[in-house]
Amino acid sequence: MTSAERRWQGLLFVAPFLLLYLLILIYPLLRGLWLSLYQVDLFGGGTFVGLANYARLAADPVFGQSLINTFLVTLMIVPLLTVVALALALALNRATRSAAILRGVFFSSAVLSVTIVTLIWRFILAPDAGLLGELWTALGREPLPFLSAPNLVLPALAMTTIWWSVGFPMLLFLAGLQQIPQDMYEAAALDRASKWTTFWRVTLPSLRRTTILVVMLQTAAQLQIFGQSQLLTAGGPSGASRTAVLFLFETAFGRWELGYASAAAEILFLIILAVTLTQYMLTGRVRAGEDGR
Repeated sequence: MTSAERRWQGLLFVAPFLLLYLLILIYPLLRGLWLSLYQVDLFGGGTFVGLANYARLAADPVFGQSLINTFLVTLMIVPLLTVVALALALALNRATRSAAILRGVFFSSAVLSVTIVTLIWRFILAPDAGLLGELWTALGREPLPFLSAPNLVLPALAMTTIWWSVGFPMLLFLAGLQQIPQDMYEAAALDRASKWTTFWRVTLPSLRRTTILVVMLQTAAQLQIFGQSQLLTAGGPSGASRTAVLFLFETAFGRWELGYASAAAEILFLIILAVTLTQYMLTGRVRAGEDGR
């Protein structure tokens, strides 16, 4: 068999995946870019307006606020979620039945739909009869209106998302912990290193790649946060919890402005791409600096 025949066989082997990739990802991306240059609604047709949709977005305070809300809630979620997932992985990295059960318990929330998650947290966060409201009342204090106070609604979304999302990062950290050679811990024990020193000098450096992966995945995911904002608060109060994807949804399916919504989607895509590439380049420089030492 010639090399050309082998290349054609390889191409035919990956052709189904490439076809689905082009159909599901590349085509919608290009179609959205084309729509962003038109003033078009759900009924088709449309008028070419060039970059007018982008100019309108630049002057739209609602879109600007939705981006700010998205960045704020992402900053609230990603660092704390990473720390909590790592702490759970360290606590449950044991070959015992109780640890296996607890791993299943903590991961179980990740398999729930966003609808179930928001229903659960509505009961928890409701100030009149919710779990947190009852706890505050039992302590003799006024319940906090998490879902109706502008300064509390984003932390409420962050709490909900962390509870829902912690399972998968925990599993990634568990996998990373189990890849650390035991002789490194034995060497640390021979040097009489404390548990804290072992964590900082052995465990954490060994988990660097896993931590980078978790941070990058969660940053990209939380910049697209949607269901929690829509189902818990509908973007309220007064737009304080309206995220960028919720803005897209309201624009496309509430006001039927597909071109305008597509322009906003392209901007969000570029933001996510820029943030992800920046994280990747920064972590690459750190690894290069460490390798050069």
